[in-house]
Amino acid sequence: MAHLDPTGRFSSRVDDYSRYRPSYPPEIIPLLERECGLKSSSTVADVGSGTGLLSKLFLDFGCHVIGIEPNREMRQAGGQFLAQYLKFSGVDAKAEKTELPDSSVDLVTAGQAFHWFDASAARREFHRILRSPKWVALIWNEREVTGGFLSGYEQLLHRHAPDYSRVDHRQIGADQMNEFFGHRNWKLRTFGNVQEFDLAGVLGRLRSSSYAPHPGDAAYEPMMAELTRLFETHQQNGYVAFLYRTNMYYGKLL
Repeated sequence: MAHLDPTGRFSSRVDDYSRYRPSYPPEIIPLLERECGLKSSSTVADVGSGTGLLSKLFLDFGCHVIGIEPNREMRQAGGQFLAQYLKFSGVDAKAEKTELPDSSVDLVTAGQAFHWFDASAARREFHRILRSPKWVALIWNEREVTGGFLSGYEQLLHRHAPDYSRVDHRQIGADQMNEFFGHRNWKLRTFGNVQEFDLAGVLGRLRSSSYAPHPGDAAYEPMMAELTRLFETHQQNGYVAFLYRTNMYYGKLL
């Protein structure tokens, strides 16, 4: 699991992140309702809440949501995105020290964020702030690599983005979940998810990633030129599809 400091990694990427990152499948909510007792009256701590994509699902269901986000630019973007929701509040804090009171939330969630946490410290903190039975849901949109454009995109990342293999959340698996939850009775549910992009969207989607070179870096222009060629090879009617498998690991902390 990566232990790079994530707090500042997305500061220059907020606009692209807000515009081009995928949301989360709405089927997450009824599953948590059935299996974890989620109610519209529940209080959810969305840790690493970023620009608010996951928080919005719970707010639309009626929950109170506290967004824990240490990056100022991401937190501001999330506050603007969710400004119409009176039940949302953003907190400048980290997973390992949320600043929330003991036993104050019904569910902790993390969307596209858990791989940045110090897992053992976050586990202790979540245990402290959760009410029994201490439900946690860890969610990732995992980009599929299924041939064609998506395989070419994966190869491009390995060639041009040295940090990619260090921060790829696909390194998270059963061993890490067993250790985090403190047992083997957590569950994994998977949902399909898709985005369709024109060329501007594909370029923005790449720029939103923490491992992508910045404009001005030596690798930036060659990477974007190669991505443009890849898009032109595979586009249909001016678009390509990003396919995702949304994985949700959920269980009770012991």
